[in-house]
Amino acid sequence: MRIVIVDDEPLARERLRRMIEAFRGYEVVGEAGDGASALRCVQETAADTVLLDVHMPGMDGLQVARQLAAADVPPAVIFVTAHSEHALSAHNSHAAGYLLKPVRREDLGAALTRASQPSRAQMATLEAGVPGDRRAYISARTRDGIERVAARDILYFWADQKYTTVYHMQGELLIEQSLLALEQSLGDTFMRVHRKALVARRHIVGLRLDGPEGAMLSVRHVREGVPVSRRRLSEVRALLER
Repeated sequence: MRIVIVDDEPLARERLRRMIEAFRGYEVVGEAGDGASALRCVQETAADTVLLDVHMPGMDGLQVARQLAAADVPPAVIFVTAHSEHALSAHNSHAAGYLLKPVRREDLGAALTRASQPSRAQMATLEAGVPGDRRAYISARTRDGIERVAARDILYFWADQKYTTVYHMQGELLIEQSLLALEQSLGDTFMRVHRKALVARRHIVGLRLDGPEGAMLSVRHVREGVPVSRRRLSEVRALLER
């Protein structure tokens, strides 16, 4: 998890940094002492989480949180303040956590754990793509948060019971979306070749008809190939003969 610490007191930022360094899987990628600097820092570092003081000169933490919430993929916000009266405002801002100074290590750890779980809003934002355009990314929940893959890097999808495996240029992901939903959201950039397989047209390189498994589609970067059903065979042939 990539974290930005925002507080107008350097000593407070240093204390939080030291505590975070004791946890595995977290990295402080930036610091800021005011709201405007915080917004720039979060954008430049692509931070996942912001530890955000409420009382700061100029733009306060609640104003910063509202602007962060408008981002394409909003980071999780954990408020850190000495003033308990801001708890309701923090809750209304859909913050991932609210910590009172002096921050205790166990409270910080619990807040970071909660922040690492993607919210429904984050998942919806990632999966929505650009309005009026084809879906640009596939996103998946992992134990580390959210991972997303550009649609152009996906080789094919393979459905098995309630899960679908995404085979892409960098590896694999497991998602819960059906092939039908994926087919509808990705448009004509992908082709259904089997009841269990949806393949990227741009990565199809050939068709083998004499294998022991029947018709097999040769897909770039896929060693074993992808099976083609009899029902879909004529469509695949027509594509390759264009």
